[in-house]
Amino acid sequence: MDFTLTDEQQMFAQTAATLFGDTCTPDHWRKMMEQGVAFAADRWAQIVENGFTLLMLPESEGGLGLTELDFALIAQAAGYVALPEPLVESAGIAAPMLAALSPGHALLADPAAIIAIAPAANPVVASADVASAILFERDGRAYLARADTVGLTPASTIDPLRRVFRVAWNPADAEDLGPADWTLATDRAAVFAAAQGIGLAQRAVDLAVAYAKDRQQFGKPIGSYQAVKHHLASAQTAIEFARPVVTAAAASVDQRDVYSRARASHARLVALEAADQAARAAIQVHGAMGYSWEVDVHLFLKRTLALTGSWGTPAFHRARVAHRLFNRPVGPDQTFAREA
Repeated sequence: MDFTLTDEQQMFAQTAATLFGDTCTPDHWRKMMEQGVAFAADRWAQIVENGFTLLMLPESEGGLGLTELDFALIAQAAGYVALPEPLVESAGIAAPMLAALSPGHALLADPAAIIAIAPAANPVVASADVASAILFERDGRAYLARADTVGLTPASTIDPLRRVFRVAWNPADAEDLGPADWTLATDRAAVFAAAQGIGLAQRAVDLAVAYAKDRQQFGKPIGSYQAVKHHLASAQTAIEFARPVVTAAAASVDQRDVYSRARASHARLVALEAADQAARAAIQVHGAMGYSWEVDVHLFLKRTLALTGSWGTPAFHRARVAHRLFNRPVGPDQTFAREA
């Protein structure tokens, strides 16, 4: 399987990285937290203007018709800056699901519209307060409820830049879209969470490396000490081992079989574990101040923990990997096999 990125993929990824990096800085995060908000309308407008909300929509709906692999690159860039806005949930999961269930739906005509999504596995809904509508799962069906028909109760969360809510809704007030492929939604969520994990992990290591170069101890940078080098090298190694797992999973989501489901879950597990390891290593490299509010690294650990608790527990995803291992052939020739 060829994982070489095309010029178009690299262009989209670089555009996203530049936009997010310019508009989503630590100073801006802190201003948002002081104001008690987790959504910047001006940044969302730029995201929409650059076409990122249209990537996963089919061309028949005015989208670009790109793949999960394309969008995973955007998700990785979003993870690198701990993007507060729900680009991944809305544009990567909810919008393509709505397009498949209800082609030509009025919501799809507005690229700025935010669609929150509430699978049965999630007790809370992320970014429900800024959504135009919410997709709910019940008994394998999908229901679309407009924002003005639901009741929201803020729920506690470890991540101050990712607001979540308990939502009271009535199926009678919602649009019944019929049976839905919630397994595909779970696969996409797993892959995009994994991609964000790669971004989160890399940013944590980059912050720690920069600090280790500047912080002096006993007359030289602490990064020159072997213990610090090994700590960060172990974190970077975990990231590099996770990258191809995430890429392989993103490239095979459309197979929709036991193999692709296992790859999606595997990617989520290893990438978020790498992000957890990298963030904790970065905190330790910063020393005692690494545990303080003033240092930015804690935000990447908090986002990692928030993603780990959504769209299925780690035990759920390990079970999907185990199902593939114990119920299908294994070996090098089966790495990228399709289900017969």
